[in-house]
Amino acid sequence: MQRHGPGSPGSTVAPRLRATGVLLLVAHLLIVGWLTLRPRTVPWVPAANLEPLASIHAQLVRGGWPAVWHLGAPVLLLAPLGVLLPLAGGRLNVSPLGSMARTVFAGAMVSLTIELLQTAVPGQVPDVDSVLLNTLGVALAHLLIVPGARSRLRRQDERLRGATPRIPRVGLTPQADVFSGGRTYF
Repeated sequence: MQRHGPGSPGSTVAPRLRATGVLLLVAHLLIVGWLTLRPRTVPWVPAANLEPLASIHAQLVRGGWPAVWHLGAPVLLLAPLGVLLPLAGGRLNVSPLGSMARTVFAGAMVSLTIELLQTAVPGQVPDVDSVLLNTLGVALAHLLIVPGARSRLRRQDERLRGATPRIPRVGLTPQADVFSGGRTYF
């Protein structure tokens, strides 16, 4: 029989908090879609980068604030997904490694989808390094915020619900002498 109390594996955050997470997730994805998938008018378009780490290396060689901007923007673009995806899921008692793996995988798939959709948008250039940097941002945000927030929410949930009631164990039942036909109990 499964338990469905505050300490059970399936316990969830408050429905309002979960609904807020879903709403913020949708709003964030709409903003990201608007920023990354709108056509741009540019005099020329560079070729797509399909070689991993090539544009990251070029920006590091370039150095300075433009390099920080070009490397930091993709890291920050999808970083909120590292917090919003677990919040929208709403589960408190999950494996930290499993949560991290699910969140990073979902963030990588969102980033890959954006890059694939950019191939059809005029002026937008797909870059495999953007997928790597977006996924790094999701992973960092998840690592920095989610474990502490879940711990705090679990403590708050336990305080609000009080201690889990304990049912005393029932001892062994009396044994009847079935073979004698009588009702003698030991």
